[in-house]
Amino acid sequence: MTNPDTVVQNQQNQKLSQASVPADWRITRLSGSLGADVYGPDIKAPSVAHIAAINALLLEHLVLFFPDQSPSKAQHIAFGRHFGELEGHPNLKESNHVDYPELFELVATQGGVADEWHTDITFQEQPALMSILHMVKSPAVGGDTMWASLYAAYDELSAPMQALCEGLSALHDAHPHNRPDKMAIHPVVRVHPVTGRKALYVNEHFTRRIVEMNAGESDALLSYLTRWVSQPRFTVRKSWSEGTIAMWDNRCTQHFVLNDFVGERIIQRVTVVGDQVNGVSKPRWAPYVRAGRLSATSRHDRQLFMYLKSQAGKHPA
Repeated sequence: MTNPDTVVQNQQNQKLSQASVPADWRITRLSGSLGADVYGPDIKAPSVAHIAAINALLLEHLVLFFPDQSPSKAQHIAFGRHFGELEGHPNLKESNHVDYPELFELVATQGGVADEWHTDITFQEQPALMSILHMVKSPAVGGDTMWASLYAAYDELSAPMQALCEGLSALHDAHPHNRPDKMAIHPVVRVHPVTGRKALYVNEHFTRRIVEMNAGESDALLSYLTRWVSQPRFTVRKSWSEGTIAMWDNRCTQHFVLNDFVGERIIQRVTVVGDQVNGVSKPRWAPYVRAGRLSATSRHDRQLFMYLKSQAGKHPA
């Protein structure tokens, strides 16, 4: 059942976006949960009012697409700076353009695609707030990207599951980028700092462990939640055309690239520096580690134990 608070917030966000969007823009919703094509703005030279309208639309639709833009690298970066300070990808420095350190490029035939559901760089203390992508070159068929609404995924959990998840936290790491030492703990349910809505904040790519559960319980719950997020009714699928700009709110979405194409797929992306990840409340239970009772199964707790030890006195678990 849909949360009444969510309905009110949706109505408020819709009013905000409708009041802010210029009359000559055309907005086309792409699914029931999230996503919209936006026709009208020129992202190469946006006005202050247009940036405000785009911000409002992003709050409502979570992911936006602007066809036929084709900005230069400098224009792409300048557009991104309207939404906050930019940062390069922490583990893809080699893909950056030397003259544009805020921008990185991914060529599918040289590095694959992100074909697991994920929210960008959740292994950082302050994960990316927003990503802005330019589809420079796309294959004729395939290579679509899917996004999921973490609002919708949370809202449709049962009340007992919502209550359980709100009391938990999870360990995220950069193991997919060969950096398992880069870790952070975030609440399983995140509260969006602007809308106040709750989002289910775990993903199959970077989330390793429910902190307050033993390894077996964590595996069972994470497996359930990550499958739950990817249900079709929570998602939108975008078939690309070259020159399209996409932007999405990392605080309430996940995405997945379909690795079903032959040929070159080139994207360029800038990332807005993240903000603090806040939960509904502090975790209701202590972390589950067996440091004082070592056995063969203690290996399942080693990563969590070492992270908590390294953070002692810095970040309460």
